[in-house]
Amino acid sequence: METNKPTVMKFWQRGDPFIWLTGGALALCLAMIAGLVGIIVYYGAGVFWPQDLTLLRLKDGPPVMGKLMDRQPIPGAAGHYRVQLKVGNRDAYGQDFRWVDEDAIAERGTPAEAVVFERVEWGDMHGFIAALYEEDRLLAKGEGVWEILQELLDQVGELDERIHTLERGELDKLNRAIDDLRLQERRLQREQNDAQLVANEVRRQALWDEHEALSGRLDELREQQERWEVEVALAGSETRRVKVAAIVRAYRPNLMGVGAKVQTYLSKGWEFVAGEPRESNTEGGIFPALFGTVMMVMLMSLAAVPFGVLAALYLREYARQGLLVRLVRIAVNNLAGVPSIVFGMFGLGFFVYGIGGSIDQLFYADALPTPTFGTGGILWASLTLALLTVPVVIVATEESLAAVPREMREGALALGATKFQMIWSVVLPSALPGILTGVILATARGAGEVAPLMITGVVKLAPDLPLDAFAPFFHLERKFMHLGFHIYDVGFQSPNVEAARPMVYTTALLLLTIVLLLNLTAIVVRNKLRRKYATAAF
Repeated sequence: METNKPTVMKFWQRGDPFIWLTGGALALCLAMIAGLVGIIVYYGAGVFWPQDLTLLRLKDGPPVMGKLMDRQPIPGAAGHYRVQLKVGNRDAYGQDFRWVDEDAIAERGTPAEAVVFERVEWGDMHGFIAALYEEDRLLAKGEGVWEILQELLDQVGELDERIHTLERGELDKLNRAIDDLRLQERRLQREQNDAQLVANEVRRQALWDEHEALSGRLDELREQQERWEVEVALAGSETRRVKVAAIVRAYRPNLMGVGAKVQTYLSKGWEFVAGEPRESNTEGGIFPALFGTVMMVMLMSLAAVPFGVLAALYLREYARQGLLVRLVRIAVNNLAGVPSIVFGMFGLGFFVYGIGGSIDQLFYADALPTPTFGTGGILWASLTLALLTVPVVIVATEESLAAVPREMREGALALGATKFQMIWSVVLPSALPGILTGVILATARGAGEVAPLMITGVVKLAPDLPLDAFAPFFHLERKFMHLGFHIYDVGFQSPNVEAARPMVYTTALLLLTIVLLLNLTAIVVRNKLRRKYATAAF
C-alpha cells in the first residue's frame, strides 16, 4: 500500500477521474437526446405509411378487420398474447382500437379487396366496396366499381377546388366589402351624415344581392358533390353508406406494391405539411400552425435581435461602468430566468390591453366594442416572446464584444477612426459569430415556447392566416396557430387521445426539424464569419 499511494495521488492530481466524469456526463446527455429524437422519428415518420389491413375471423363472434398496431402478453396469463387493431369505423363501433386475444382467433387473412377510406369526419373507415349510388339510383356494383369510385373522387376533388376558390376569392372579398360598409355606416351615424348613409345603404344592398348570387352558386356546387354515395360492407354483416364528398382518399393497401405505397406515403406527407386541419386537428394537415410558427419566429427575431444588440453595445461600449450598469446587468441576467408565463401575463396587460386598447380607441373606434388590436394577436405574441428572448441576446452580445481584443480597438482609433467607425467596422464584425450564437439560443427558445402564447394570441383553429392577398396583406392583429400549442392541444385536449397520438409525434418531429433548420442556418453563417475574422480571439 505504501508504494501505491504516490501513484493514486498522482492519478487524482492529474484530474483523470474528473475528465472521465465530464466525458461520461456528456455521453449520457447525447444518448438521452439521441434517444428522444429517435423515439419521435420512429413514431412520427411512419404515420403515413399505408399499412396492410388484417382480417381476423374469431372462434366466437363476428370477424374483426383493421391495422395491426401492437402485440402484448396478457397480464396474469403466461404464454398468452393479445393483439391490438386499429379498426377505425368510429361511427359504427364507437372506438378506433380493439384488443383481441390470440387464442380467440380462428383464422388470419389480408383480403385483397379491403379498402381504407380516409374521411373528413369520424376518422378512417375499413371495409369492402359493395356498390355506388347516384342519389337513389344504383350506379355500379361488382366489377369495375373501384375504377368508377376513383373517377368520382377526381370529380369531387375538382368541385371542391371550385368551391374553395369561390369561398376564398370572390365571396371572401364580398364579405370584407360588406364589413367595411358596416364600419362606415357606424361612423356616418355618429357624424349624422344622412346623404352618405343613403348611398351606403344602396351600395350594401347591391353587395348583398351579389353575395346571394354567389351563395346560390356555392349551394349548386355542394349539391353536385352530395349526389354520389358509396355503400361499404364492414368486416361483419353491417353495411353503411358514405358520401363520396366525405372521402379524402381511398386505397387498397393489401394490393399495393412498394412503389404505390411510397407514392401514397408522399401524398399523405404533403397533405400533412400543406393541408388544413380537420376532425378537431387530429386529422389532415397543419399548414396554418406551420405558417404561424415561422412567421412568429421571424417577427420575434426582428424585434429581439436589433434591440438586444443595441442594448449590449451601449452597456459595453458607451455606458460609464458603475453601480447603475452593474444593476442593469444583474436585472438582465435575472430576466433570463423568469418563468415564461410571467412574460405572458405582462404581454397581456401591457401589449394587448394597454397598447392594443389605445390603438383601438384612436384608430378603430368604429369597430368597438369588438376589439381589433385590443385582443390577442400574432404581433403581441411575437413582442412578448421578444421580451422573453432579448436577455439571451444581450448577454451573448456583451460576451462577444468583451472577447474582441483591446489591441484591435486601439489600432483602429490610432489610425484616425472615430469610436462609431471603430465599433461598426472592427468590433461588430469580429463579434458577429458570438452574436449569432445568442440569436441561435434565442430563436430555439422562442420557437418552442407555448405558455405565453396561450394568453397573447394563439388559438386552436385560426380561419385566416396573418398574411394574405388582401390589403394591408400583413394582418398582425389576427390570432394564429402554433406548432407547440398544436402538440399540446392534440395530445392533451383531444376527445380521442389514443387515435391522435400519431399526429402528436409527427407534429413534434416537424417542430424539431424547423428549429434544427433555423439553427443550422445560423451556425453556417456564424462559421463563415468566424473563418473570415480568424484573427479575433473567440
